[in-house]
Amino acid sequence: MLKVGLTGGIGAGKSEVSRLLVERGAVLIDADRIAREVVAPGTPGLAAVVETFGEEVLAADGGLDRPRLGSIVFADAAKLATLNAIVHPLVGARSRELEEAAADDAVVVHDVPLLTENGLAPLYDVVIVVEARPETQLDRLVRLRGMSEEDARARMAAQATREQRREIADIVIDNDVPLEDLERRVKDVWAELERRSRASRPSPQE
Repeated sequence: MLKVGLTGGIGAGKSEVSRLLVERGAVLIDADRIAREVVAPGTPGLAAVVETFGEEVLAADGGLDRPRLGSIVFADAAKLATLNAIVHPLVGARSRELEEAAADDAVVVHDVPLLTENGLAPLYDVVIVVEARPETQLDRLVRLRGMSEEDARARMAAQATREQRREIADIVIDNDVPLEDLERRVKDVWAELERRSRASRPSPQE
């Protein structure tokens, strides 16, 4: 099994890269999706978040009001750390379960937004960083996700810098390009991941 960590700043376009890798055969473990699952209604995770931040972070349907919670924690580093201390262990446990269920020869891609910030690079055989210019990230967050510019800038500022991500990157993918260029780049990256996966497998004599 080849364990790949995929990361990048919010709005950099990791989801598009992960989609293209899945099309080529990768097994995707999406930390953001799991993070939503572990705080779904009725879970111990949601109960812990409400106990810590109050019922104001609940939506009318009893689920988590993510924009409201985001506006609280991304403006306060201590509150963000508190939230992470609740959610990250739950995400880690579920991610390990999914990884253990994958085939022995799989290329398993962990899409982890905070890989750099949480010092997780040593957990992976390969780290891929998806990059985009800050102005591109801001535009995507405001135009495509409907965030206010203030919230978008706060979320970007709460994450690692481009330089910090590059320090832990084995492969960098530029996502400030047309889709066809991104597809060609991901095709080349997939070929490299397959090569590394084959090289990591024991020989028949071992």
